[in-house]
Amino acid sequence: MDNQSDKWGVLYCPKHEIFCPNKRWEKIEKILNVKGIAYDKVQSENTASVERIVKMFINNGYKTIIIVGGDSALNDAVNCLMQQTREVRDSIALGVIPNGVMNDFARYWDFRVGNEEQTIGWLQQRRIRRIDLGCIRYTNKKNERCHRYFLNCVNIGLIASIMNLRRQTRRLFGSRTLSFASSLLLMIFQRMEYKMDLTINSERIKRSVMTVCIGSARGYGQTPNAVPYNGMLDVSVVYHPKVVQLFEGFYLLLTGKILNHRSVHPYRTQEVMVKEAAHAMVGVDGRLLNTPVGPFKVGIEQEVINFLIPA
Repeated sequence: MDNQSDKWGVLYCPKHEIFCPNKRWEKIEKILNVKGIAYDKVQSENTASVERIVKMFINNGYKTIIIVGGDSALNDAVNCLMQQTREVRDSIALGVIPNGVMNDFARYWDFRVGNEEQTIGWLQQRRIRRIDLGCIRYTNKKNERCHRYFLNCVNIGLIASIMNLRRQTRRLFGSRTLSFASSLLLMIFQRMEYKMDLTINSERIKRSVMTVCIGSARGYGQTPNAVPYNGMLDVSVVYHPKVVQLFEGFYLLLTGKILNHRSVHPYRTQEVMVKEAAHAMVGVDGRLLNTPVGPFKVGIEQEVINFLIPA
C-alpha cells in the first residue's frame, strides 16, 4: 500500500452479529464498486486494532480515511490523527459510514444506517468541514499525565454507569433493545448521586450531582444544542430529581427536550474544571475511561480535524 493518495483507506469495524455478520460489508462493497471508488479495505480484529490500522493508512499516504463503524471507532481514529503533526493532519479527510452500537456523531450529520448509497455518494463529493474536538486531561492510577480527545461528549456519573452496564448486557443479550432495557432496570441498583466540585466559567458547583454531560456535539441527547464547530462546549449538570421527575427526564431525553427538565442546568463554556467527582464513572464517547485520579480538566480544540459531511 505505497502512496495511495487517490484511494480511500476503508476501515471496516464489524458488528458482533450472530446472523450474516458479513452481509453489511457486502452491501457497502457493492455500492463502492458501482460508484467506481478506488479503495483498500482493512477489517479491525478488535477495538485495540483501530488506531494501529488508521496509523498504517496515514503512513502509507492515504488522504481519505473512511471508518465503517460507530462512535468508539471514530474516537480511536481522531485520537490517532491527533498524534500526527498539524501538516499531516491537515492533508487527511476523515469520513464515516455508520455501523456501530452507537452512531450519534454520524446521525448528527444525517449519516444513517440503511442509507449507505446516499452516504457514500455524499462522501464521494468530498465536502470538508473543519471540526472541533473536546479533550479531557487527567492523571491515571500510575500517576501519569494523560489526555483523550472526543467528538461527542464526556459523561460523569450515572449516564457513564448506564453506558457501562449497556456494554456489559449487550455482550450477554446481543440485542440492542434488550441491553438498553436491562441497563435501565439495573440502574435501580446504581448510585444515584455523586459528590462533585466543578467550576464552569466563573461558577463553582459544590454539591451532590446525578450526572454531568460535557458535549462538543449532541452528547447522546444530553447537550442537544451543541455543535462541533463553534469552539465551545455545552454542559448539562443534572441534580437528583424525584422518582417521577426521573422518568420524565428519560422521556425528554428521548425526545430531544432534556434541557426543559427542571433538574437540568445548562451551560456553555470553553473549559470545565472537575476538582472532585467522588466514585463517579467517566465515559468518553460512550466508552468507559479508567476513572481519573484527582482533579481533571475538559477543554476544546477548535477546528483540528477535516471531516467529510453531506453535500
